[in-house]
Amino acid sequence: MARPIRVPYLIWATSEYGSAHHGRSDANVALRMARKLLRDGFMEVRVCTPRGRVLQSDELDELKPAQETNIMAKGQQRSNREAKKPKKDKTKVIAAAPTRKDAWQPEIGQGKKK
Repeated sequence: MARPIRVPYLIWATSEYGSAHHGRSDANVALRMARKLLRDGFMEVRVCTPRGRVLQSDELDELKPAQETNIMAKGQQRSNREAKKPKKDKTKVIAAAPTRKDAWQPEIGQGKKK
């Protein structure tokens, strides 16, 4: 059994031939659909908002959300995360380089006894 899809904006319209019911998830899309139904000759168009308010066809302008003034691209948006501390510089140790030890090392080849 399929799970029902929750659609926050419900649009229904009536004409002399019958009625039409539509569900949309976005306010702009719901407003566009309601205006299209009015152009197609439906007499009464209503839109139900997610808060349960029913808008008549002459109240559809209230559905239009306010325009945002600062729209930035995703790369330009600033996050509220703290900046990480820079990592401490480590000196690189080359494994192939000989080490210089001040410790005593035996001489090879000079101390032969006969």
